[in-house]
Amino acid sequence: MLPFTERVIGVIQSIPEGKVMTYGQIANLAGSPRVARQVVRILHSMSHKYNLPWHRVVNAKGEISIKDDELFLIQKKLLEAEGIHIRENRVLLEDYQHTANVKEER
Repeated sequence: MLPFTERVIGVIQSIPEGKVMTYGQIANLAGSPRVARQVVRILHSMSHKYNLPWHRVVNAKGEISIKDDELFLIQKKLLEAEGIHIRENRVLLEDYQHTANVKEER
């Protein structure tokens, strides 16, 4: 596994219940701020294997990015079950964004 992938997995695993992080924020904390799309790929391919809290990851606007209606509703319900209020299909990042300080290992 690539070091960046390992760091992304670690950052995602660190998101506490009731908080969210953005794709870009995760990429930045993992050491590559311009590759938010890689975070999407990692979430898609490794969420099940590493039991990642995929539902705690949203886009930079606080929106759920999943286009599939069923998965969108699953993510929304999982976030609401953790106490995250969603208004107009958006998480208020100022209230729920996790601001972790993750040490980069290089």
